[in-house]
Amino acid sequence: MIVATGGAASARAAHAAATTIPVVFNIVEDPVSLGLVASLARPGGNMTGVSMLGAELTAKRLELLRELVPGTARVAVLTNPDNPAADATLKELEGAARAMGLQIRILRASTGREIDAAFATLVRERPDALFVAGEPYFNTRRVQLILLAAFHRIPTTFALRDYAEAGGLMSYGASLRDAYHQVGVYTGRILKGQKPDDLPVVQLSKFELVINNQTARMLGITVPPTLLATADEVIE
Repeated sequence: MIVATGGAASARAAHAAATTIPVVFNIVEDPVSLGLVASLARPGGNMTGVSMLGAELTAKRLELLRELVPGTARVAVLTNPDNPAADATLKELEGAARAMGLQIRILRASTGREIDAAFATLVRERPDALFVAGEPYFNTRRVQLILLAAFHRIPTTFALRDYAEAGGLMSYGASLRDAYHQVGVYTGRILKGQKPDDLPVVQLSKFELVINNQTARMLGITVPPTLLATADEVIE
């Protein structure tokens, strides 16, 4: 069997390479629209796995960012154009921004050099905050992203707690630990004889808000008591 843990890109690669070998994917937004499975309840082929809400969480992440940084009017959005889910995330984000009266500036990057260039644009345009899209490639560049955000003193929201634990200001999203645990469970069940079609795609429903209060103080941000009270973890 194949375990594809790199999001939509690795899941699609496995789908193209293996039509009969069982595949368990991880952290894929909307696997139905990507053509990986027929439905979440009955995958209908050789693939199943874990679906992580992404685009649907953007409005909530935007609300939390504005609550943390009152007066925010212009938000830069960093996205990876190579991610198949990027368009859906941007569409959701643009709708949420309009509803909140926010202006957004889309910046695209799929390499470390392009991330540097995106931050150079931020320095020139000076938005009030930065929204980093949930994206497997960005996870591998999280140290670069966190250091650049700190160096340029721009309040930034991320999708996974790994960023906040490493020094990012705030994260809100599903639990990677839960996702990988479920992948392990399904892998074990398939190796014992079950078929992927008998295993519904799991939709993660636990979301974590993590705030790095040390980073907030460095940026001169006082975290509102309401956010401190609702956060799953506050890093001091």
